[in-house]
Amino acid sequence: MVELLEDVARRLYALPFDEFVPARTVAAKDAAPSDRPLSQAIRELPKPSVAAWTVNMLTHHRPEAVQQLRDLGQTMQDAQASLDAAALRELARERRKLLGEAVSAARMAAEGRGRKISGAVATEVEETLRAATADPAAAAAVQSGMLLRVLSADGVDQVDLSRAVAVPSALGKLPAKPPTARSAAGAASTGGRPVPPHASGQPDTPEKPRLQAVRQAPRRPSPSVLDRALAALDEAEAAAAEAAGEAELRAEAKEEASAAFDRLTAAVTEARQRLQTLEVSLEAARKERIVAAAEAKQAARAAEKSQRSAMLAKERVLRLRNTPD
Repeated sequence: MVELLEDVARRLYALPFDEFVPARTVAAKDAAPSDRPLSQAIRELPKPSVAAWTVNMLTHHRPEAVQQLRDLGQTMQDAQASLDAAALRELARERRKLLGEAVSAARMAAEGRGRKISGAVATEVEETLRAATADPAAAAAVQSGMLLRVLSADGVDQVDLSRAVAVPSALGKLPAKPPTARSAAGAASTGGRPVPPHASGQPDTPEKPRLQAVRQAPRRPSPSVLDRALAALDEAEAAAAEAAGEAELRAEAKEEASAAFDRLTAAVTEARQRLQTLEVSLEAARKERIVAAAEAKQAARAAEKSQRSAMLAKERVLRLRNTPD
């Protein structure tokens, strides 16, 4: 049932945000006739937060961006273990670049599936992806594509993954262990047939759990908490110095923008004053046009009257001339 639940969960958490609940209901109903426990487990799959869903969209649609962050995180952890401050500073700059690119890719993936991402959600996405570079377990949680909530890391302690993944069992699955040189040689000597117990002179002992076998391998001494904290402090100081430089640039940009704003404000004020003056002149011209139109009309009437009087006078003169004395 666990594998079936993982398959269903991966499909559900790859869907657009608003389609999750309806699709979960349909999947649970489809599973009910043949497997009621599976159906109930599907119904209990939690809906992710918007930030977690955005990270899932990045994992499902831009997996290479998540893998780049995970690889960089492993490199940073190696540099931190060796207390290589110079490498940590360079890697911190590279991480800021990759985080910015990954957040942009996540925002595009989410918006392409109908969800606008706010600045606050983008900050939570970046915090989660940063945690994935600080802790391999957090990276596995992100790469599962079934994240439920935001992750955070302080650079010293492990990331809290409680209730962070819909199906936690999916994180414990490791790829098949490659054959060792001894087992390969044994297979070759037997023609590829399995070696029976005691055939190699070794006692017949049950196979040990994979986790125990891994723990028996030689391990490099881990740095102390203080060493890790010092390395994290060095990284934080480098980030703070870069942030201070960025803040200074932003302050200069702000001053330039303020000066431009003041210039435009003065220009707008001047334009408004000129507009007021032009409006007064326009009103005066409008009144003058009305008066001139009235005077022109009156003058036209007077001219018409004078023309009629002149015609009458002319007619009288003609009559007088034609009348005999």
